[in-house]
Amino acid sequence: MAQPVWDHPEPLAVSSAPVPEYGSGSLADLLPTLAAGLGVPGMAAAIPELTPADRNCVFLIDGLGWEQIKAHPDEAPYLHALLGSSRGGTGRPLTAGYPATTATSLASVGTGLPPGAHGLPGYTVRNPATGELMNQLRWQPWSPPGAWQPYPTVFQLADKAGVHAAQVSSPAFQNTPLTKVALSGGTFHGRLTGEERMDLAAEQLAAGDRSLVYTYYAELDGAGHRYGIASDTWRGQLMYVDRLVQRLAEQLPPRSALYVTADHGMLDVPFDEQHRIDFDEDWELRAGVALFGGEGRARHVYAVQGAEDDVLTCWREVLGEQFWVASRDEAIAAGWFGPQVDERVYRRLGDVIAAARDDVLIIASEREPKESAMVGNHGSMTPAEQLVPLLEVRS
Repeated sequence: MAQPVWDHPEPLAVSSAPVPEYGSGSLADLLPTLAAGLGVPGMAAAIPELTPADRNCVFLIDGLGWEQIKAHPDEAPYLHALLGSSRGGTGRPLTAGYPATTATSLASVGTGLPPGAHGLPGYTVRNPATGELMNQLRWQPWSPPGAWQPYPTVFQLADKAGVHAAQVSSPAFQNTPLTKVALSGGTFHGRLTGEERMDLAAEQLAAGDRSLVYTYYAELDGAGHRYGIASDTWRGQLMYVDRLVQRLAEQLPPRSALYVTADHGMLDVPFDEQHRIDFDEDWELRAGVALFGGEGRARHVYAVQGAEDDVLTCWREVLGEQFWVASRDEAIAAGWFGPQVDERVYRRLGDVIAAARDDVLIIASEREPKESAMVGNHGSMTPAEQLVPLLEVRS
């Protein structure tokens, strides 16, 4: 009698994850490339496709993924028309870095370093000094910013080199620890409306013969999280963003380059048990776990001492067809966080790291009720969340 053949799909190989283009085409490479073109010492032009300009403005729109622009030509006609200008006219996107989340990406942009160096490698990660989870977006519990991220920002280095450096953003961000460690240097200008920020960014560009200006808009991301990128609210925000970019582009002073980019893209995840796996209700996933960090599509899992291998095995068995599940050392060796991980950052990373491939989340309905209720999500290495534009307008 023939024996039955059981189908046990192999877990996703860690090596099959599409690692960000650190060193040549990631967010961390943008400001060093622009600063090198401005003659800032120690900076190297890592993105070879970009041509230097005397005045450079980076407009970062939170949540504006490459795939979302491509999919919405009617709502974003100006941005869509600029797609061919991306990455120095190659028509190609950048990669955000892993995880594709705001705190990590803003630190990569501002420091010019990948997550393994700047040390903000997730939404929430363990603080090895206290054993607590630290939310790196809200900086809770508070930790000394300079010890958490000790490297100078590109803005600080540019300002020291005589470049006119400025940030134009919401006044609420002026004194936050995240701004301090990621985006400080030169002058900060708080403006409430998007139109005010565009107008002032153009003025700041013109204020120096060599300028490096950064401006930011957050509300598109908020609309995506709350309502989803299929919603009228999100599409309305995209239309507004499109007008803001055109407003800034039409005011560029001579010898300027405007670069429109983002910290991550986004995708909507259905509200059912197949797409939303609840850690708080899954005894298998909870077994041996001491701390549960990261976010739904990019989890850092910290095991009880001695249970690391068991947790890794279990997570691979339960999730390995939908997530890339790696040990800390496997993720580091695969380059998920950049070419190297600083010693101070090593224990911030999970013992087990899970990155979603499919349209699925690991929520925590009791521990993270607000995050678990979000429609739009991001964090992993799929094109929808990892690919970001680098649209260019020159004067």
